[in-house]
Amino acid sequence: MPAMGRALAPLGWLYGLGARLDRWSHAAGWRGVERLPCRVVGVGNLVAGGAGKTPTAAWVARALRERGHRVVLASRGYGRRGRRDIVVVSDGKFVRAGVAEAGDEPLVLAAHAPGVPVLVGRDRARVGWRALSTFGAEVLVLDDGFQHHRLHRDVDLVLFDGRVGFGNGRCLPAGPLREPPAALRAAACVGVVDGPLSERHEARLGKLAPAAFRFAARRRPASLRSLSGGPREDPGLLRGVELGVLSGLARPDGLRLSLEALGAKVVAERRFRDHHVYRAGDLAGLADAAPLWVTSEKDAVKILASWTVPADVRVLSIELEVDAPDSLLDWLEAQFR
Repeated sequence: MPAMGRALAPLGWLYGLGARLDRWSHAAGWRGVERLPCRVVGVGNLVAGGAGKTPTAAWVARALRERGHRVVLASRGYGRRGRRDIVVVSDGKFVRAGVAEAGDEPLVLAAHAPGVPVLVGRDRARVGWRALSTFGAEVLVLDDGFQHHRLHRDVDLVLFDGRVGFGNGRCLPAGPLREPPAALRAAACVGVVDGPLSERHEARLGKLAPAAFRFAARRRPASLRSLSGGPREDPGLLRGVELGVLSGLARPDGLRLSLEALGAKVVAERRFRDHHVYRAGDLAGLADAAPLWVTSEKDAVKILASWTVPADVRVLSIELEVDAPDSLLDWLEAQFR
């Protein structure tokens, strides 16, 4: 283990202990767990950041709606600065809140799940009751719900980034895990995004969740558009183009790898922390470093809110492509019965 990992190992152990106690205290009934009179599907992960939770939650919500269910998406709204406890980001027809009130990921959810209302709030149980009273929700899909123990979920979908797996197997801050690996036993379904997992991580997953339904998916570049608006273009047009990557993501390497897979030549990068709030100074001098810059949809909503829109920034839209989607949806609907 690297020296930094060894130094942080005691803190990781304490973090893991706290996570175990939190999960156990709710499961044992020592702390309240609220049940809603609708189906609740949690989409979450064990490893912090970048496993594809938001595109998967949007895909699940959109697909269930297409099968005739009244679906509402619920998100914590990380990074939002509004004071309201619950915010209707989208009513399924129109976006009703900006990035300051909603946070970045809920706006991406609204864009990728048209027709599905999107609500944000720290207390997902209260958000669920609002989804029921306002939109008559039959299914509530939680973006990042695996650690939200106060609300009962009928199904937990837990995602892994195939390039990361369990990481070094240690909890934050000594490693990437939000909970000890044993928490995976609570997952009814496990998805591997951008896999496959290495043999070692696959073997560990098989031991921890042998009965879980499994599916595979990948994040696919779907379209490209100017940050200032305009028509969507084929991202294949980036082949051979020299460009910079502008991002504030949990795993910014993912955006760079997607662009390189398209054949783009990345000549510059400007990285910020996840959920970074952009200001004019962050965007100064871009044209001097690269003739064209590409950013993510999650970053785009915050750059636009900064009121400083560089002329040569494009937004890469990512879609989730699920293997055997009907098999996953049939299994999911079977859990509702």
